[in-house]
Amino acid sequence: MAHAIWNLLTKKSGNKQLFLFMIYIPATLLLLPEFIAEIVSVQVPLSGYVLLVLSLLIQAGYAYFLSRTLTLGDLSQVYPMMRGIATFLLPLCGVIFLNERLSLWGWLGLGLIALGFFLLSGFYRRKQRFQASGKVLLSIVAVGFCTMAYVMVDKVNLQHFSPVVLLEISNIGFMLGLVPFIRFREVGWVKQIRENGRLLAAGSILSPGSYLLFLFAMSMSQLTYVAPLREIGTVCGTFMGVWLLKEGKAALRLASASIIFAGILLVGILGI
Repeated sequence: MAHAIWNLLTKKSGNKQLFLFMIYIPATLLLLPEFIAEIVSVQVPLSGYVLLVLSLLIQAGYAYFLSRTLTLGDLSQVYPMMRGIATFLLPLCGVIFLNERLSLWGWLGLGLIALGFFLLSGFYRRKQRFQASGKVLLSIVAVGFCTMAYVMVDKVNLQHFSPVVLLEISNIGFMLGLVPFIRFREVGWVKQIRENGRLLAAGSILSPGSYLLFLFAMSMSQLTYVAPLREIGTVCGTFMGVWLLKEGKAALRLASASIIFAGILLVGILGI
């Protein structure tokens, strides 16, 4: 739910890249001392540090494509598609690479996720396609793959580092991915805080906080279980886009998001 809400806040903001950059500043500064202390004190093999850098780079790509997607597309359409791709791929990767298992109900859930994605995309009817289909769809797919990749990498990273270290790395990587969009000399920082202080404060808690909660959950259970349950806010994101942002095609998008949500529940509750 926290993830869906901070995406809504980003969609409502003017300069989305600047908004995303600013909401990560407080948590990054707050966690920096503990991050440095743990990095200096822990004994980790070289492969652990390589994966830590890889997580940072993937987060940078995630931030880059996420900001483009939220700029170009409707929240009620792109949000469930972004989350659906990652939710569909993560259990598959858990089965293939982490030797985890998925029940028949889990496979049925993956099928429903794929069906919801297909309906929401509008591929089957030309009239329902995106106006900027190439750019938007490319960004959506990139976000989905980046989400899958950083979750997979961080699942392994949890063997070597605490959730706090991984959150700090993800924060830094996320901010780096936004740097190309921002003209720092032209930013009125005080003005931004005065005009958008409440939204920035909420985003500063919800965005890094949502991933920290997921990191703790992922350290307690297998990926095929916790990854789909993370996407429980998919329908919430669609509802907010339709009713709060007044986006179109409400019936189709709500029905498609509900199918994706049903698939997520099947994988997350009956999948193992």
